[in-house]
Amino acid sequence: MKILLAEDDFASRKFMGKILDKYGETDITVNGLEAVDAYLMAQDDDEPYDMVVLDVMMPMLDGYQVLSTIRKLEAEKNIPMEKRAKVIMTTALNEELNVKKAMEIGCDAYVGKPVNVDRFEVLMSKLGFEQKA
Repeated sequence: MKILLAEDDFASRKFMGKILDKYGETDITVNGLEAVDAYLMAQDDDEPYDMVVLDVMMPMLDGYQVLSTIRKLEAEKNIPMEKRAKVIMTTALNEELNVKKAMEIGCDAYVGKPVNVDRFEVLMSKLGFEQKA
């Protein structure tokens, strides 16, 4: 599985990278613009991401803008729903309005920080992802 992690906070980046590495190859970006660039490069190389994990609050482009861009690009390429990247948003902003906004744009799951590892692993399983052997 190929994963993209977009997280500007160093400690969160290390923590999430360690969790995600259990599931597959993880590319890490530190802002929203880098995340969009990485997504586009993966598409151009015909090696799309299976999962994208986005922090909501990032420099350059926030997580909502990145998610919106990804979903727009997938629609333009007529990528079927079942082949689109699964997107998990992470943030300390757990208010209902933020969750609703992310879901409306097209995220598959919304995880509050601090991330609980056990709950995150259950979520990964629900999304159909298993840890690599």
